[in-house]
Amino acid sequence: MKPKKNPNADIGRNSSLYFMIGLTSVLFVTWQSLEVKTYEKESDFANVIEVVDDLKEDVPITETVLTAPPPPPPAAPDVIEIVEDVEDIEETIIESTESSQEVFVDDAVSIDDVEVGEMEEEEVVPFAIIENVPVFPGCENLSSEEERKACFNRMVQEHVKKHFKYPPTALEMGITGKVYVQFVIDSKGRVRDIKKRGPDRLLEDEAVRIIAALPTVKPGVQRGKPVKVNYGIPINFVMQ
Repeated sequence: MKPKKNPNADIGRNSSLYFMIGLTSVLFVTWQSLEVKTYEKESDFANVIEVVDDLKEDVPITETVLTAPPPPPPAAPDVIEIVEDVEDIEETIIESTESSQEVFVDDAVSIDDVEVGEMEEEEVVPFAIIENVPVFPGCENLSSEEERKACFNRMVQEHVKKHFKYPPTALEMGITGKVYVQFVIDSKGRVRDIKKRGPDRLLEDEAVRIIAALPTVKPGVQRGKPVKVNYGIPINFVMQ
């Protein structure tokens, strides 16, 4: 069966061509509209300057003040008389306060009359070699020096355990380590000159606080005289 419609009358045959022509036209018009330049219209301004011909200015009135001229200098006398100086002027002699080699000092001090005092430095004896070790409170009843020395070490360790507090900041930061503390027990049995060396300042400060809280002990004796005793102890900071 033959189609009744004429194939030349098919409208959709050239639809793509028409679409391309229309799209090209729209793009061209859009491009031209974007390329159009506009300029602002300049307006003419007229500058008007007013000039006033009649200028009135008040001129101040000044007065001339006449002053009297200065008096003339005195005139020199016609005859100059020379007067002889007959008065004696007494001169003031200023004596020096510095002594010379000719000055004799009567109040001399003999060398034998001068007393020289000798300053004795207090001896510091290590704890290991002291003759009579310091006696910690609670160790007085022991008789031998070895027992007193062992008792002193034990009491110091118990004191450290009793007063030990781990610094909270060091605990949060996980700081651990051993602090070496060295101090002096003076001739009156008090703790002095605490020195510390550790991994962190927080641990060192805690170790110093613990040692500073030690009680007063009976001082050590060397050759029958109370002396300073040097003592050292390590404090181990371990988190459990």
